Amino acid sequence: MDWTLAAQAFLLGLVEGLTEFLPVSSTGHLIVLSDLFGSNDDKGKVFAIVIQLGAILAVCWEQRQRFARALGGWRSDAQQRRFLANLGIAFVPAGLVGFFFASAIKGHLYNPQVVAVALLVGAGLIFVVEGWYARRAPRVQSIEAMRWPDALKVGLVQCLALIPGTSRSGATILGGMAFGLSRTVATEFSFLLAVPMMVAASAYQGIRHRELFTAADLPYVAIAFAMSFFAGLAAVRWLLRYIAAHDYRPFAWYRIALAVAILAYF
Repeated sequence: MDWTLAAQAFLLGLVEGLTEFLPVSSTGHLIVLSDLFGSNDDKGKVFAIVIQLGAILAVCWEQRQRFARALGGWRSDAQQRRFLANLGIAFVPAGLVGFFFASAIKGHLYNPQVVAVALLVGAGLIFVVEGWYARRAPRVQSIEAMRWPDALKVGLVQCLALIPGTSRSGATILGGMAFGLSRTVATEFSFLLAVPMMVAASAYQGIRHRELFTAADLPYVAIAFAMSFFAGLAAVRWLLRYIAAHDYRPFAWYRIALAVAILAYF
């Protein structure tokens, strides 16, 4: 095993897990880190997508009871059917855009400069949405109260997250808040929506580009995957506690600082 590559895999997995569910763009962080490591090629881009499965498994574990209720009660419980339908409706827009344009997006937008610009734009939107949210009472106070138009709107704004640096969680959380979801509901639904979205993306990219990897790469994938899981679990639990008493403005300042650092370096 190459210990330099192992250390890089460790850091990539750690950063992926810590940032996947925060509104700071995990993909943007991984692009910048991969560029610093000199591995922002086709293989590195697919590697960054595949290891997201570790963080997604963290959500599956943390929300295992909710998923068990939904899968076990979808035939007899209308509320569980509506929950699963909402996830499906929210998944479709970005799923279709990603399927048809993933190669073009990776070929033209996966670079630090695009990430920096998207970070700055996203920071501005956090300030705008938080200011708007503070003046209005949210309409939807629980995931069970979400209607299919709410899910569709969140799914449409998730398409913006295909631009690296935007942040999938940031787009869906802010979009949900702007469309009337409470901060907690928007955050939890963003976590849950990550499961079908990222499983599909990781499986599609992994299968389509499997020729880029050999058996020698498996230890590094395993290291990054494990770190992504444990860091993602910690991030999910921390964020749910954080939003109980805070808003997302500090993440906007972080995005601005990171964008300035990226532009200054690259």
